[in-house]
Amino acid sequence: MEPFWALLDDKEICKPDVEEYFAYQIKSLQTSEKQTLYGFILETKGEKNRTSYDKTEEVFLSLRKTESRDSLILDEHGSDQFEISDVLESSSCLEEESPQESDDECELSDISGEINPPLDIIHSVVLKHAYESTQSIDTEEEQSDDDSYDNCECEHCIPSTQQVQAKPLLPQMESSDAGKICVVIDLDETLVHSSFKPMNNPDFIIPVEIEGKLHQVYVLKRPHVDEFLKRMGELFECILFTASLSKYADPVSDMLDKRGTFKNRLFREACVFHKGNYVKDLSRLGRDLNRVIIIDNSPASYIFHPENAVPVESWFDDMSDTELLDLIPFFEKLSKEGGIYDILREQRISS
Repeated sequence: MEPFWALLDDKEICKPDVEEYFAYQIKSLQTSEKQTLYGFILETKGEKNRTSYDKTEEVFLSLRKTESRDSLILDEHGSDQFEISDVLESSSCLEEESPQESDDECELSDISGEINPPLDIIHSVVLKHAYESTQSIDTEEEQSDDDSYDNCECEHCIPSTQQVQAKPLLPQMESSDAGKICVVIDLDETLVHSSFKPMNNPDFIIPVEIEGKLHQVYVLKRPHVDEFLKRMGELFECILFTASLSKYADPVSDMLDKRGTFKNRLFREACVFHKGNYVKDLSRLGRDLNRVIIIDNSPASYIFHPENAVPVESWFDDMSDTELLDLIPFFEKLSKEGGIYDILREQRISS
């Protein structure tokens, strides 16, 4: 708050007398007090704090009366005098009526302060039936909102030129893979199953550091995964694409892929987060979509390109599973095709 005499023209500047000086000081205190009260009123929420809110309004009204009394000081003939004790009494009243945290609130704050280890470095799998059930319960209102968003042409919804022309996720195809179909392969519950809980006879154990603490990840390999990867590496350009974090998935891939089947590895940061799911957008790979296939146990992962998918069942610990072995003849036939859509469509119809 500027002193009132600082606002006068140069010619009219004069030193304030004692009465005007104290009037200015009181006005400053009063302004500060009202700002405090306004902030307190705005922060007060809910029925629990309603009583404090009402009492605060009473204090504020009393300050309004005080303000009118203060204006009388500047009147030469006025006899009323404003006392600073009125402001101090109002301030003390405000402090007494300020809401205190209850014991329950303190307990909640203590609980919220606890740190849980972020064990989501391994991508949590959405099973096919669970995904379909969640899709079926969408309301008509939500669907209409999605349609309006998709059809919107405002500057906020249309992707920028930089986004459309973003650098592909994959480098140029190696000369040794020229002419081959690109096959994107998932990791968790497709090739392996991993857990932070100790398990009997894991194929390997991966140490992972989380927030400065070392955790052990126990990994089981799906039956016939070695034979499957060996043959796929001979027939296709194979890309590992997982929604897990690289700090976990990279060392697992090192242990799993001893032959170097995967020409490139993509992790969670390469996914698109869409409606609560990490989606693998095949259009960002930099490959002809007519020659791209994704093998994944989670339909949510390939929701943008379901016609390019070869679904597999989620695997956890069934050592009698033969799905990877059974897929090899199908992929041997597919590797000789010029495009993938027709044969995948036939496969879906026959299954």
